[in-house]
Amino acid sequence: MEISPKKTTGFNLDNYDLKIAEENPEKFWEKIASELYWFKKWEKVVEINYPFHKWFIGGKTNIVYNCLDRYMNTWRKNKVAIYWEGENYERKTLSYFDLYKEVNRLANALKNLGVKKGDRVVIYLPRIPEQIISMLAVAKIGAVHSVVYAGFSSQALRDRIMDADAKVIITADGYYYRGKVRKLKEIVDDAIKDLNINKVIVVERLGIDVDMKNGRDIYYNDAVKGMSYECKTEVMDSEDILFILYTSGTTGKPKGVVHVHGGYMVGVYATTKLILDVKDEDIYWCTADPGWITGHSYIVYGPLLNNATILFYEGAPDYPNIERWWELIERYRVTIFYTTPTALRYFKRFGEEPILKHDLSSLRLLGTVGEPINPEVWLWFYKTIGRENCPIVDTWWQTETGMHVVTTYPNMKMKPGYAGKGIFGIKADVADENGKILNPGEKGYLVIKNFFPALMRTIYKNEEKYKSYFRHGLYYAEDYAVKDEEGYIMILGRSDEVIKTSGYRLGTFEIESAILTHEAVAEAAVIGKPHEIKGEIIKAFVVLKEGYKPSEELKESIRKKVREVLGPIAVPAEIEFVDSLPKTRSGKIMRRVLKARELGLPLGDLSTLEED
Repeated sequence: MEISPKKTTGFNLDNYDLKIAEENPEKFWEKIASELYWFKKWEKVVEINYPFHKWFIGGKTNIVYNCLDRYMNTWRKNKVAIYWEGENYERKTLSYFDLYKEVNRLANALKNLGVKKGDRVVIYLPRIPEQIISMLAVAKIGAVHSVVYAGFSSQALRDRIMDADAKVIITADGYYYRGKVRKLKEIVDDAIKDLNINKVIVVERLGIDVDMKNGRDIYYNDAVKGMSYECKTEVMDSEDILFILYTSGTTGKPKGVVHVHGGYMVGVYATTKLILDVKDEDIYWCTADPGWITGHSYIVYGPLLNNATILFYEGAPDYPNIERWWELIERYRVTIFYTTPTALRYFKRFGEEPILKHDLSSLRLLGTVGEPINPEVWLWFYKTIGRENCPIVDTWWQTETGMHVVTTYPNMKMKPGYAGKGIFGIKADVADENGKILNPGEKGYLVIKNFFPALMRTIYKNEEKYKSYFRHGLYYAEDYAVKDEEGYIMILGRSDEVIKTSGYRLGTFEIESAILTHEAVAEAAVIGKPHEIKGEIIKAFVVLKEGYKPSEELKESIRKKVREVLGPIAVPAEIEFVDSLPKTRSGKIMRRVLKARELGLPLGDLSTLEED
């Protein structure tokens, strides 16, 4: 199925000749970089020492200067930067001038507390304005931030603090989530009980009593009190580290992905402008958390580099009721809505009524991120939320890539289930394990053939891990994929999430997509279960939509549907109805947890597991 966007005029993309990107990517990236401010221009665009790469060699910049400082002598300083809403309906509005002043106050406070260029600062905050302010303040003075999602446990926080060798932590007393109070300072105290931490800065989000260690802990308001609203922005080399972000690996030690000021800045600026199509008049909402790469790139840095107005919401999507998100879109007249397939599947189970009662006519562009989106969910998103008027950009990318890599452009025809093609001259393809590029219809690994500015520079303190991403001259994303005759790529899920049954190799995503075509199914996850004859059999865990009840008849009906869609080899041998599926806090289904529980095996690292 192909769908052409109804709104195809006025995109930022119309002002760019993408043939340049295809024929000469370096020239394209140089043009994009020239739209940003550099204290000193680069001497060379790119330098490859495979598998390492550098961009804008010799250039001097600072991503925060481009996010804030450069607007201060223009009308843009008075534009709204952030509309913030708390779960308890508390609201704040910050202009770019407001944000600039608050960033400078905290930057001066950090310097006053001894933070220097290159020092690592861990940020462990909920979705409140201070989270964004802290990221920008750290980067402004040349320090390196490592943002840790506020839902992580004390052990997960401790692991990240220790790996980054951080001496300063910015946190809060706590925050609200689904009506409950979550106490963050207690988690921090547990995580650092025997570590040498110089300072812990505590934002008073709730105003509750917390233990404050004399000489180490300081309240945020006390730290910034009396600090100047002006702070000189540190001049950084293009290749200086901007942040370390730890991936939520399924097992073992988390990986610290390293991104830098220059290349990352150019990449997220370009993709926010040309893929998310952010313009001056837009109200842009990405529902992620800055604790993940989506939040770094498309809540904080990408939008601010484009002088965008963002909506930033603290709470859960369904609290105090299932209509909270749609109320927010209606109230703030959101025009660009960027969210996850997980959230969409969740809302789909409640039907259209909670959505259709709200005026979502302000929306003009939709986007998905985080995992592959099933064609059925894609169509539901297009029809129910976009009212068949809004293009959908189904973006594939990773913490490691820093920016969108495979997607459609907003004025390009869409194919539900297919993410799209490599953008801006990025050569994405499908290959086998030996590096052979496969033909259309053949399943293999998603690979990238060339380097681009926002691609990670290394894994912090683990160069060998970084090198492991590159084989046969290709970057292996470790996602399973297939392309069609036009080069559109469908992501089939992690390459290690493949079930081998009766000699066939089936991706979990393919089977789950087939199950989701059944009218009663809201969510599904499948695993391979050992079988002495077939090798593995397929077991499905199914969450039903509201109004449907588990039964043997329903199981058979689901099996019949899978047989119709994929054939008999993909029919689940076992189906179990469940109330929910285990997911990471970024929304990815944790199939390994389902498999471990099913087989009675150790569950492994659960620090990334979502909790209610």
